[in-house]
Amino acid sequence: MFGTESSLSMFLNTLTPKFYVALTGTSSLISGLILIFEWWYFRKYGTSFIEQVSVSHLRPLLGGVDSSSPSNPNTSNGEADSNRQSVSECKVWRNPLNLFRGAEYNRYTWVTGREPLTYYDMNLSAQDHQTFFTCDSDHLRPADAIMQKAWRERNPQARISAAHEALELEDCATAYILLAEEEATTIMEAERLFKQALKAGEGCYRRSQQLQHHGTQYEAQHRRDTNVLVYIKRRLAMCSRKLGRTREAVKMMRDLMKEFPLLSMFNIHENLLESLLELQNYADVQAVLAKYDDISLPKSATICYTAALLKARAVSDKFSPEAASRRGLSTAEMNAVEAIHRAVEFNPHVPKYLLEMKSLILPPEHILKRGDSEAIAYAFFHLQHWKRVEGALNLLHCTWEGTFRMIPYPLEKGHLFYPYPICTETADRELLPTVFHEVSVYPKKELPFFILFTAGLCSFTAMLALLTHQFPELMGVFAKAFLSTLFAPLNFIMEKVESILPSSLWHQLTRI
Repeated sequence: MFGTESSLSMFLNTLTPKFYVALTGTSSLISGLILIFEWWYFRKYGTSFIEQVSVSHLRPLLGGVDSSSPSNPNTSNGEADSNRQSVSECKVWRNPLNLFRGAEYNRYTWVTGREPLTYYDMNLSAQDHQTFFTCDSDHLRPADAIMQKAWRERNPQARISAAHEALELEDCATAYILLAEEEATTIMEAERLFKQALKAGEGCYRRSQQLQHHGTQYEAQHRRDTNVLVYIKRRLAMCSRKLGRTREAVKMMRDLMKEFPLLSMFNIHENLLESLLELQNYADVQAVLAKYDDISLPKSATICYTAALLKARAVSDKFSPEAASRRGLSTAEMNAVEAIHRAVEFNPHVPKYLLEMKSLILPPEHILKRGDSEAIAYAFFHLQHWKRVEGALNLLHCTWEGTFRMIPYPLEKGHLFYPYPICTETADRELLPTVFHEVSVYPKKELPFFILFTAGLCSFTAMLALLTHQFPELMGVFAKAFLSTLFAPLNFIMEKVESILPSSLWHQLTRI
């Protein structure tokens, strides 16, 4: 025993500072190479190589079970190939469920003193109004000429005064629209003005319909009158929905979609879906989804999350994460989880609002698909529908974060949809009031533990190599003291073993 200690002490004393420099330098080099490889593997595949090997090869040996649910390869690849097309990034859409400025947005401002709409958002609305409600022949009708200037006014009071001036000349549908949107302080008052607009708009529509083939000027006028009529009927349906006459609103929306099936720019089906969910008419909701949840049509959070809600509704009341981890997911549960993953990949900002992890604000008049603005607009109207389905929010809470493990890395690569636009955050900051709202950004993958560990190890060993090179004698003393301390418990155990065992037996063991 004492011979072993003396030989170890002699070995430590014979080590020169050059040995310690070489040892720490080699360790630093090896850990640096491991760090470079790990970083390259993470950038390319989105996971740690060491972690992947541990999970793939060591976990089965230790009896672990992989809980990640397999996805349907046929559906994923087919839909991914169909959706990986050139899509105009950061296209701003009109919010199908936008609120009324006078009756809702302005009331919020009166109560809180905050402006819920940004200048950029209101400017986009002004451009929409000029596109939908004006045409080149407006100068032929005095009231329309006044309204053409009114839509370009930035001052709300100037717009309202111009609308009243136009109504003094004749019954002008667009003037009633402006007053219903901006001057009316209640939904009932807005509905009354929209009914007057409907009467005037229908007359203009019938007259222009008869003359639409007489030239391009009449055709443009008819197109404008069609947009005005569709807008009025849609807003009247929304008034009925807000006033509690939901069945009446559903009928008005269905009639409107049958009368003007080609005007998909208004996204009236999203208003219909929300009203049907309020009635808990899930069969009709499924029928609408079957028509509009198609790979050839642009997706929306309403489409994706409503589809997920219907599939979650079939299993959420009996879903338990503990039971699912023991027995695995059933087919219905698998379908629900895949639908949630699909919805979260399309818009990853929605779950935090549905789970009330982030506070809601009034939705803007325009939204950016897959952005925070769309998430706010969806959750503002659909949170109550998720709460009504027992266990749906619990299932969402248990499964939504698993989506990000399925998306390839970098995150800009798509999985079920086209790649996530990188300019979304910038556009959302223009649409949302950042003064009192923190814009949600796309979740970033955190660096794996082994990359951080190898980076720390590389830095530590490089520092040791540098110190050993600069102060060889001092670092040699520290190294000997460290090794002596490290072997001290082993020496203590060996002394105890030697005192217990007979000397002859211990001599035979040391010879072996």
